[in-house]
Amino acid sequence: MSKTIVLTGAGGVLCSTLAKALAKEGHKIAVLDLKKEAAQKVADEIKGEGGKAIGVMANVLEKASLESAKEEVNTKLGPCDILVNGAGGNHPLGTTSNPFFQMEDLKTSAEGFKTFFDLDPKGIEFTFNLNFLGTLLPTQIFAKDMVGRKGCSILNISSMNAFTPLTKIPAYSGAKAAVSNFTQWLAVHFSKVGIRVNALAPGFFLTEQNRALLTNPDGSLTKRGQQIIDQTPMGRYGKPEDLISTTLYLCDDASSFVTGVVIPIDGGFSAYSGV
Repeated sequence: MSKTIVLTGAGGVLCSTLAKALAKEGHKIAVLDLKKEAAQKVADEIKGEGGKAIGVMANVLEKASLESAKEEVNTKLGPCDILVNGAGGNHPLGTTSNPFFQMEDLKTSAEGFKTFFDLDPKGIEFTFNLNFLGTLLPTQIFAKDMVGRKGCSILNISSMNAFTPLTKIPAYSGAKAAVSNFTQWLAVHFSKVGIRVNALAPGFFLTEQNRALLTNPDGSLTKRGQQIIDQTPMGRYGKPEDLISTTLYLCDDASSFVTGVVIPIDGGFSAYSGV
């Protein structure tokens, strides 16, 4: 049965892959992104493959923008059946330069060097807002149409570092932990009105956001990139396609008794103690 599926942040690598996979299942896809050009490009690619999609500009931190996006989706595709909250990201001002604090860090004066004590509240606020409020606000807007209807669900995007925080990125780790907690809370809250709520927790996937951090210009791994591979039992980074099967399952009525789960898709990273 064809459903109307709304994906935020769908101009990016991971969620555009999910949008295309869901379109191939016969669903009507609303590709939402802060950049209208990116959203339209994905929608056009879906339509070029015979699917039905629209590209819509939406700022997940502004209710008015989301309301406008919802009006366009409802007019062109019908009310939302499934919401995929894919918008998210980190900010360098909420990131430390070193994984461990050392006494000599207090004497370091290199430009751009940040210890825990230098973390900028604005960078931390940006990261929390984008990941947590950027999940909560679209849900407030689009879930209204789901209440009391069959086959409706919400899929959030958490992270494996919501289970165990990564070094250097306290804001992002904390924000994704909030997304996981919110997923469970919302699953309980909406349990009486037929809306299921689950989340994916991707491990390390190479994207444009993290490529420079994990790989060198020649394609070899940076020190942090190698640490990640060494900690990943399957010995590789994830590919966007690795998210598809779990997404299809959680969006399908086959998972009608599954709600409140956060599923790691991380090659075993979160299960491995390092020994």
